[in-house]
Amino acid sequence: MAKFVIAGKANCPYYAKAELLADYLQKNLPDFRIFKITQHPDKWEDWVEDVCERNMWDHRTSPIIWRELLDRGGRGLLLGGYNEFLEHAQLYYGVTSNMTTELMMVIAKENMQTHTEQQLDKETMKDLISPLQVWIASAGTYVCCHLIPLLLSGEVFGMHTEISLTLFDQEQREDCLRSIVMETQDLASPVLRTVSFCTTVKEAFLQAQVIIILDDSTEEEVYSLESCLRSRVPLCRLYGYLIEKNAHKSVKVIVGGKNFVNLKTTLLMQYAPNIASNIIAVALGVEGQAKAVLARKMKTTSANIKDVIIWGNITGNNYVDLRKAKVYNYESAVKGPPGHYHSVLSLIFDREWITKEFVQTLKILSSTGKQFGGILAAHSIATTLKYWYHGSPPGEIVSLGVMSEGQFDIPEGIVFSMPVKFENGTWVVLTDLEDISLSEKTLSRLTGDLIQEKLVACGDLLTFQPIEEDPKDNEPSNTGMNEEKEQPGSDGGECIRQRTI
Repeated sequence: MAKFVIAGKANCPYYAKAELLADYLQKNLPDFRIFKITQHPDKWEDWVEDVCERNMWDHRTSPIIWRELLDRGGRGLLLGGYNEFLEHAQLYYGVTSNMTTELMMVIAKENMQTHTEQQLDKETMKDLISPLQVWIASAGTYVCCHLIPLLLSGEVFGMHTEISLTLFDQEQREDCLRSIVMETQDLASPVLRTVSFCTTVKEAFLQAQVIIILDDSTEEEVYSLESCLRSRVPLCRLYGYLIEKNAHKSVKVIVGGKNFVNLKTTLLMQYAPNIASNIIAVALGVEGQAKAVLARKMKTTSANIKDVIIWGNITGNNYVDLRKAKVYNYESAVKGPPGHYHSVLSLIFDREWITKEFVQTLKILSSTGKQFGGILAAHSIATTLKYWYHGSPPGEIVSLGVMSEGQFDIPEGIVFSMPVKFENGTWVVLTDLEDISLSEKTLSRLTGDLIQEKLVACGDLLTFQPIEEDPKDNEPSNTGMNEEKEQPGSDGGECIRQRTI
């Protein structure tokens, strides 16, 4: 078996002549094989120099032809250029070439065109299989270590989507970022293409397709709520500018954490207006806390409880709505087919527990930040991203912080947690749900703090004045469904006030 490699400039007429002669020999000789390599004229000199250096050959002109010694191993045997190949064909096979100069030029032109088209196809294919560019901001925080294994599990973006992960944080956290990068490499995840870190501000979010914003890892002391609110503006302004400047035009931005999530999302939208529609706030953490408290009361698992709606400020004054809440696989006297469920409110007969102990437990969890550490925050972010890419479970209600467009009579211009569903790579606010409207008093409580947060942060209001709760808000409701009575839980939920600095 004789295998010859013919390489040359794509527009070289002598390469074209050698190629045609080699094609004839391969077609007519059973043990003659050829392999062709074309290079762009601008890259030829560097390419042929590298080949000759590796094989210790001396050849610079186009084409270059050598024989692969398949039966012996080792490097190939240099034959030379076109003249040497023509002599070899005449001596060993009795074949010569009578190609005219005009035909040589025509074929050379066609080769150049074909080479250009093939290179364009390769670039297109490279873009199709390029890894997903995922950035994590404030990556030196505790939650990042729990988030990375979830992102690289293959369940969030899919097992066929490779990921290029970049960790971004302040320069003083470089050592921490290096450690996380090494641990991430140790995971040996099949979907991880590369992992790196970035501490250079101007390079942040380059070509990012997914950006996860965690709580800022700053250690600056804050002496008042107002100064805490205003301290969010510079970083969000910077992130907004960098995202607009460096990120991919279709970038998805997800904001998580336990501090001022709604406000940070609002500010990012303000400073990155071109991608504002692709910025969301994670509310599944608060939803998960409420489900866990209910599950312990009902002696079931929190995974069996669905459709708990979180309204309002995710990390502030929010409202846990149980009117649509369902429990599946519940051990009771009534059994149903697969998919059968009970209403949560119909099974909890102790309404005083709902309006007092349930509310108080969530208040404690929210105000102290307990049980919203790395595991819960990471899972909430990863699950929200999974829904964003692959859709939420059919028929299931998901709580999500999005910019209000006046749905449910919520004032426009604030990020508000409300019920949605994910489908086709986006989300849809579930405005068609029955019996979930909020009373004017409840809505005022929920929106008041959010509006003030934005005004104080932007300098349009000097002091933050929390809205006083009505003493009647501590009275138990009767059915949890009577909106007209304006009682706590009268619209099937409970108002949870928290403030964490």
